[in-house]
Amino acid sequence: MADPATYRPAPGAIPESPGVYRFRDPGGRVIYVGKAKSLRQRLNSYFADFAGLHPRTQTMLTSAAGVDWTVVGTEVEALQLEYSWIKEFDPRFNVKYRDDKSYPYLAVTMGEEFPRVQVLRGAKRKGTRYFGPYSHAWAIRETVDLLLRVFPVRTCSAGVFRRAGQIGRPCLLGYIDKCSAPCVGRVTPEEHRALAEDFCDFMAGNTGRFIKRLERAMRDAAAVEEYERAARLRDDIQALQRALEKQTVVLGDDTDCDVIALAEDALEAAVQVFYVRGGRIRGQRGWVVDKVEDSTPGDLVEHFLLQMYGEGAIPREILVAAEPPDTDALAELLTEQRGARVDLRVPRRGDKKSLMETVERNAKESLAQHKLRRASDLTTRSRALQEIADALGLDQAPLRVECYDVSHIQGTDVVASMVVFEDGLARKSEYRRFAIKSAEGDVASIHEVISRRFKRYLEERSATGELGAEPAPDATASAASAADGAEGEGEGADPRTGMPIDPDTGRPRKFAYPPNLVVVDGGPAQAAAAQRALDELGVDDVAVCGLAKRLEEVWLPGDDQPVILPRSSEGLYLLQRVRDEAHRFAITYHRSKRSRAVKESALDEVPGLGPARRQALLRHFGSLKRLREAGVAEICEVPGIGPATAEAIVAALSGARDADREKAVSD
Repeated sequence: MADPATYRPAPGAIPESPGVYRFRDPGGRVIYVGKAKSLRQRLNSYFADFAGLHPRTQTMLTSAAGVDWTVVGTEVEALQLEYSWIKEFDPRFNVKYRDDKSYPYLAVTMGEEFPRVQVLRGAKRKGTRYFGPYSHAWAIRETVDLLLRVFPVRTCSAGVFRRAGQIGRPCLLGYIDKCSAPCVGRVTPEEHRALAEDFCDFMAGNTGRFIKRLERAMRDAAAVEEYERAARLRDDIQALQRALEKQTVVLGDDTDCDVIALAEDALEAAVQVFYVRGGRIRGQRGWVVDKVEDSTPGDLVEHFLLQMYGEGAIPREILVAAEPPDTDALAELLTEQRGARVDLRVPRRGDKKSLMETVERNAKESLAQHKLRRASDLTTRSRALQEIADALGLDQAPLRVECYDVSHIQGTDVVASMVVFEDGLARKSEYRRFAIKSAEGDVASIHEVISRRFKRYLEERSATGELGAEPAPDATASAASAADGAEGEGEGADPRTGMPIDPDTGRPRKFAYPPNLVVVDGGPAQAAAAQRALDELGVDDVAVCGLAKRLEEVWLPGDDQPVILPRSSEGLYLLQRVRDEAHRFAITYHRSKRSRAVKESALDEVPGLGPARRQALLRHFGSLKRLREAGVAEICEVPGIGPATAEAIVAALSGARDADREKAVSD
């Protein structure tokens, strides 16, 4: 732990201008980002009275080893830079909002030729319009089922849509008039897109014109005695009205706003948002955050608005439970991002105040439910880690566990995976995958991957001065070879500097942190290989075990008998989860590598067939298997593919198929 006095800036060195500052740990990683109207006043407050600071702020200061800052011109620029740095560095001591669950959205894929209506969760996709989020997926499906009567937009998957077009017969929804069946040409692409746009307009709150249009058409049909058509239009009107009844009216018809409330205690805070469009509550969403600093409600609101609206759609009015410290600057920043004025205010009276109270009640309930779930989860994870420590004879619970698995088919395309669990939870940003260079079996592969991982770790420790001795003579070469074969979800290490932390970005390198426990997928041979690799490198503070699949036995290096954990043990369950995740990650990488190799080897032999046309072929047919089954005439339907090229493709794929059969027979 560092003494903040050792890196306190010299008196007068800090400017009084507005700006953004960063605290870094001894390795150079950014651990906190903040902004200030006056950098001097803000930073001096950290060092003036250490004992009077919030305990979490004290922890941040003792974890840091230095502070730097950037001066900006205005408070708006400070907000923008703070948001950019928090997004780039992901500092551990900054407030991070996370969903308390995955919320479903109603999505319309307007980027496709024939837009599709579907329920989606997770990251938003380009070219797709989203409505919601909603609390329950079944509520969306009920609404969609009602609206398809009036707006018969496609809802089927790409495979079903393509199949219907091939056989010339629509699916059931096409027969019951809940789909306009563009797959068989009942409507043109332009007509179907117009239906999708009307669907989106209705969901966006422009409901009145559709009901009035249907009522006018119903009266016209009745006037000319087309009673059956008038009855269908009447039913359509009732369907739209039932869909509207499912959305509670809370404000005026022209009101579009987000209502944001929070509930907090000393450790955590819960945020709830109600999305009001056209005066109706269109969706609801919740977040939970750990309070790292002694943050006020206004501070939490400011951080939340920056993270929520950094890239998302911004309404014209945002109602909040507490005013942010820099309300005017934040409103100016949101206005700039939206391209139109954004009103940011706290409701004081009337319907909006009543709605805010409702949202606050939801936030309190969400926080209470989260604390119950988290208490149970923390207790279970702590018990699992302690059971593992007791079973393996460890001095303390293994807070960081790394698991390794090897995947291949008959010794070809050999790959390995490394997954990381911290405090019993998967940390996917730390996952790594390796292309194995030796082809001498699983035991040799385990030895190679452990050696490469810890050679890199030792070199990075040496580069930062954590090791007293210089790295081994072959450490640089070994580290370079490790970088060549390791892939991860984070930024790659810089072989030119050998530093675990990039000095410019502050991001951690691939292998900056050691585990407390290494788990390998396998029995005594694999565990012994992993231990041998650590012994060769002189790493003596990392425990090793192997988990055999057949009987779920835990093997320690050098032991003749396995450690048997009870089947109901939380520790065994956690080890199984870690092992299964490593297996999943390894086999996913192996499949992608093998599939890429097959595609490239089969189509690369065709003269004149570049990457763009290869992608066009696979996109058109959907898979290499279907492309193999296609004839010359079908391949010629792909834009840019002529008869000569199509014949060359058929010949190349036929030759590759024959070669595969010969190899299978020889094996």
